[in-house]
Amino acid sequence: MSEQPKSRLPWALALPARVLLVAGAAFALLSCDDTRQEVERRAAEVIGEAATARLTGSGEGMERAADLINIPVEVRPLAEGVYQARGVANTHMVATDEGKVVFDTGFALQAAKQRRLLQETVPDGPVTHVILSHSHADHSGGTRFWLEDGVEIVAHQEFPEEQRYLKELEPYLHYRNRTLFPFIPEKPPNIGFLRYGGIEPTILVGNGEPYRFELGGTRFEVIGTPGAEGADNLVLWLPEQKILFSGDFFGPNFPQFPNVFTMRGEKIRKPIEYIHSLNRVIALEPEMIVPSHNDPITGREKIRADLVRMRDAVQYVHDAIIAGMNAGKTVHELMAEITLPPELELRQTHGRVSWAVKSIWEYYATWFHFDSTTELYAVPASTIYPELVELAGVDALVERARRHIAAQEPVQALHLLDIALGSETDDRAALEARRAALQILLDDAEAGLRNSYEIDWLRYRLRETEERLGAAPAAG
Repeated sequence: MSEQPKSRLPWALALPARVLLVAGAAFALLSCDDTRQEVERRAAEVIGEAATARLTGSGEGMERAADLINIPVEVRPLAEGVYQARGVANTHMVATDEGKVVFDTGFALQAAKQRRLLQETVPDGPVTHVILSHSHADHSGGTRFWLEDGVEIVAHQEFPEEQRYLKELEPYLHYRNRTLFPFIPEKPPNIGFLRYGGIEPTILVGNGEPYRFELGGTRFEVIGTPGAEGADNLVLWLPEQKILFSGDFFGPNFPQFPNVFTMRGEKIRKPIEYIHSLNRVIALEPEMIVPSHNDPITGREKIRADLVRMRDAVQYVHDAIIAGMNAGKTVHELMAEITLPPELELRQTHGRVSWAVKSIWEYYATWFHFDSTTELYAVPASTIYPELVELAGVDALVERARRHIAAQEPVQALHLLDIALGSETDDRAALEARRAALQILLDDAEAGLRNSYEIDWLRYRLRETEERLGAAPAAG
């Protein structure tokens, strides 16, 4: 991986000067009729609109990510008293005669506008509860804009800990996230009301008894459902309406193989815990699922069948891993061997079976694979790549890599090219071979599972390779 850029301006400074002037003027115009919070909302909406326009359509590699940033921020009704403000991540409102409940608060750059449109659509009654499905920034980023006296902030009991580690690792994880999702700002927002973290829930929900309350004759149940989107995942259930607000519990698509592990980084998710959570949701028999990305899903029988298939697929993969480990197979053997049977086939555009195999294997057996003594020491194989280049020669390594490419074995080629390019040289022939190997993998990914993480990573590496080729000396 290339180094994280070190000489970039803070994100806010990258916005057009007129936008910052307008935002600053909003603060300067505070009057007795204005609250600081309302001015922050106005400023956030101005900044968010400008940032969205700037980030949209910003060049190659943006096609998949732009699908999210280009979703218009608008409100639509989903059921009686239930509204959704669309965007990169959705914010939901359940309106009753005695007040309103908000579920998830969206991506910080869009959250102020989502809040304003929801409040304009349902102007009467106070917001009494803001419920957060989990601590990710695209689901909790707008929480500050909803804070008023008396509003309860409801989150999972693990929310404070998950928020803590995500905040402490923000520079590291932000670079990884932006590599895969180019629409997010270049740097973490450094303006207070857009900054990640600092949310202090007033009600914490565990994994046992749901948190229940009633408002205006509508019953609400907040249920802890740890698993595929972290230890602090919860859902909101409306038992009379049979509506489940799922956050990211199923991921951005439904049904799909869940992201038991995410390659962008984060704590590992527990597979058996997720199976238990799926069983809990299956028992509810929802007639509508409202995720915090993309559109609602309706139809009790179809929803139940898809939930059961998801649960059984995770269980199948888990059990196959256990059997393989007990049979003495390596993690790489199991990654290659374990696939879903036809009756359990699911999309793998977000989670992926082979990555779940590796994740679950290491969840049970940790990082030492019992393959090589060198795993125990702080001397990676890459430290002797220059010696291998000296012994074999770059030309020989590139030629052997080309043979693998011709045989449609791009990963083997990349192993050789990592050595050839690991001595801090940008050999043009090696870079051209790497480009060819990466293109094979990208073509296969787009024609096969269409896993968004894999595709976005491969596109990133291709862009990086092209940039290095542009700076490499001409052959000969």
